[in-house]
Amino acid sequence: MLSRIPVVARCLSFAALWAASSVQATEYPLPPPGEDVVGQVQVIEAKYEDTFADLGTRYGLGYQEMLDANPGVDAWLPGAGTKIVLPTRFILPPGPREGIVINLAEYRMYYYPKGKNVVYTYALGIGREGWGSPIGSTRVIAKTPNPTWTPPASIRAEHAADGDILPAVVPAGPDNPLGPFKFGLGMSGYLIHGSNKKFGIGMRTSHGCFRMYNNNVLELADMAPVGTPVRIINEPYKFGLSGGKVFLEAHTPLDEQGNPSVVDKHTAVINALLKHDDLASNMRTNWDTVRDVVAAGDGIPTEIAEPMVGQAAVPAGADPQAVFH
Repeated sequence: MLSRIPVVARCLSFAALWAASSVQATEYPLPPPGEDVVGQVQVIEAKYEDTFADLGTRYGLGYQEMLDANPGVDAWLPGAGTKIVLPTRFILPPGPREGIVINLAEYRMYYYPKGKNVVYTYALGIGREGWGSPIGSTRVIAKTPNPTWTPPASIRAEHAADGDILPAVVPAGPDNPLGPFKFGLGMSGYLIHGSNKKFGIGMRTSHGCFRMYNNNVLELADMAPVGTPVRIINEPYKFGLSGGKVFLEAHTPLDEQGNPSVVDKHTAVINALLKHDDLASNMRTNWDTVRDVVAAGDGIPTEIAEPMVGQAAVPAGADPQAVFH
């Protein structure tokens, strides 16, 4: 596993409570035109008291991406001295680099502040089974510090069935599930917000909204104005260029309900690559590496192709099984 990895986070009334633990800064300079990869993978040695949840909070990573990058490592007791991979290298999502882009399959948000040549990226909690997060384009329509929460009747009924009686209104404060800040979206019923449960970040745990670490949502609140465009996608396979070579970042596909998908991964990754005509020409693709990256699904950008004049990466109409075998 380690052999293919380069070694190498305001003043609102509750801010002091939310900022008790610091999250590593997530700002990266935008790569030059024609380049798509930011950051570097890190490898650290765990201390005795470390858990994946604690490390995720410290480094701005979600729980699932920590699991994916460290197969076979005990998430709750890695053990002192254990090498831990921090997947802090990212291929930028496809499409315009503007506003907020959320990739459900990645459990991650990217924010491109207008007029600045940087990108911020944050781990997200997304909708769980039966409460899938939406796909589409919208905008930030409201910003609310220290929000109260009025649980919808459906959520109150769900909690009541488990013996947990929710009040009609939950006041602002450390017990509020919305955390210290919420962004209202043009999609009715959906929000971007903080959380009173840091262990749900980077997992499918919400009722469809997008949960952030509280430090992160406060940082975003300072930067993203009302009217910011929000684009929500579901791209498990991201391709990008860096140094003239093609990289692939693979995650577990999610279906339209937000559940892990049982689609043919080989077909899905070939179809994803075919959408990138700019990458699929004049490249020599290592299909053994592609197969390994797709099988691992570890979210780590890996080189899969290099320039070769006159040969396409994927022939038009190619049978995915034939390509892989």
